[in-house]
Amino acid sequence: METGELEIDGVRIAYTRRGKGPPLVLIHGYPLDRSIWDPVASMLESDFDMIIPDLRGFGDSEVMDARHAILAYAADVAGLMDRLGATRAFVAGHSMGGYVALALMRQYPERLMGLGLVASQMLPDAPDRREARYAAAQEVLAKGVGPVAEAMAPKLSSDEGIQATVRAIISRQRSAGLASALEAMAERPNSTEVVSNFLMPMVVVHGQADALIPVERGREVKIALPSAHYVELPRAGHMPMMEDPGGVADALRFFLHPLDLSSARSKQP
Repeated sequence: METGELEIDGVRIAYTRRGKGPPLVLIHGYPLDRSIWDPVASMLESDFDMIIPDLRGFGDSEVMDARHAILAYAADVAGLMDRLGATRAFVAGHSMGGYVALALMRQYPERLMGLGLVASQMLPDAPDRREARYAAAQEVLAKGVGPVAEAMAPKLSSDEGIQATVRAIISRQRSAGLASALEAMAERPNSTEVVSNFLMPMVVVHGQADALIPVERGREVKIALPSAHYVELPRAGHMPMMEDPGGVADALRFFLHPLDLSSARSKQP
């Protein structure tokens, strides 16, 4: 396993690289960091060469004093792939990381061997949700990350042990990183059209008990792209990679043999 930092267009991006096989980029969600992927990554070391970054402003990556668009996070990931010699890769993102993966699909389609969405969605925010994100950004700048950790942990999972873990992860983040991400998510575009026209393998994983992004949002992706490998995990909420890492690992292995696994564990919405 390799852990390091690289400067990508003036931003210091931290990452972990582990495993052997075709490249797979795993992108964390808000307000977390790359450590959420550890349970899944440990199961995939013989399947993929995994590149697992901290997005700018999160974990060990640099915080920038500027507003960012989702495309900025995607550009960082593409630049990291370049520096690590991964010309093309499978890319899977959790929640906000899914929005970043969709931005990669939109901006760098030639770089993707396949796309995975884990507890994510393709639709933009409704106007009221957009305004709530901007208000939340101002609140985190004023009050810090503590209230975010306390409020979000129960929504991320019903498992008390996982709640304690994610509370600790959120508590070590920085206010400026969270605020920038909230504003970036508020302005993300509708990705329905690019999903519908995607020609490479796609994996969609959603927890049936997701309290933040309802399972219906995952089912909508399957409807938009019927060829997608769609998996619902009955015991998972918004943190499937921690609540059911085996289920997520199995789903991501679809990238290796999409024809052989197209019906395994797949469920029509």
